[in-house]
Amino acid sequence: MTLSEALRSASNSLSTVEIEDALVEAELLLGYVLGVSKAQLYSQPERSLTAEEAGHLQQLVQRRLLREPTAYILKRGEFYGFDFYLDRRVLIPRPESELLVEKTIEFASTRLSAENGFIIADIGTGCGAVAISLALSLPEVRIYATDISDSALQVASVNCRRHKVGGRVKLLQGDLLEPLPELVDVIVANLPYIRDCEFCALSPEIVDFEPVIALSGGEDGLDKIRCLLQQAPGKIRTGGCLLLEAGQGQDKAVSSIINSHFPPASIELIPDLSGINRVMKVVL
Repeated sequence: MTLSEALRSASNSLSTVEIEDALVEAELLLGYVLGVSKAQLYSQPERSLTAEEAGHLQQLVQRRLLREPTAYILKRGEFYGFDFYLDRRVLIPRPESELLVEKTIEFASTRLSAENGFIIADIGTGCGAVAISLALSLPEVRIYATDISDSALQVASVNCRRHKVGGRVKLLQGDLLEPLPELVDVIVANLPYIRDCEFCALSPEIVDFEPVIALSGGEDGLDKIRCLLQQAPGKIRTGGCLLLEAGQGQDKAVSSIINSHFPPASIELIPDLSGINRVMKVVL
């Protein structure tokens, strides 16, 4: 079997279960098996696969046909232009969460002259993608990254070592803001916000493989966001900033909860590329 034949076969197989971008996923799987880039796949279309390579590819395609996410199969994913180790202990970072990083960098760039240093807390860090992206983009800051899941923090630790930011990103286990040892300038959080009633409509890739603890937000999807806002007074400096990610249609409810805890705060609703108000920026 040549590379072009293997790509066509894998893509056709993935298409049978209506996987979007089947060719792109076939390219990723075959590139992983061979240890080559997409460009290299197409530069040698007549190269023959060994029996071992063909067998390995078939195994990976079969896992994808069972709806295991490609990110878990490859043990990697990209976020904010950086590469992260991933496995089933953590949620797969979504592109829309890059808004949190962008807006945090934007806010921090106006405050980095603070005499006592600048501190960011990433709450519910998971694989550490947000915290590490911030550390790589803002070398002047210190970052606390908390998660209630010890297994998630194990993955975050792998990524901290990979990106050599362990000296500035301190991982803390605990419930939301409780582990923070001092006041911070920014709290950034992508917490679970899926409503209980929405789980039946989610894809098998999400329901069957991603950790429920990182997805479930309770009846209205806002349980964790509500808890974080209850904990926030006394954890963030005056003039600081909260950046929260929320789901579609949750912006008004989240804004109301914010107003109940921080009446004088200014709230900016920031849409993602689909026009959904995805990030709530709260300046205290």
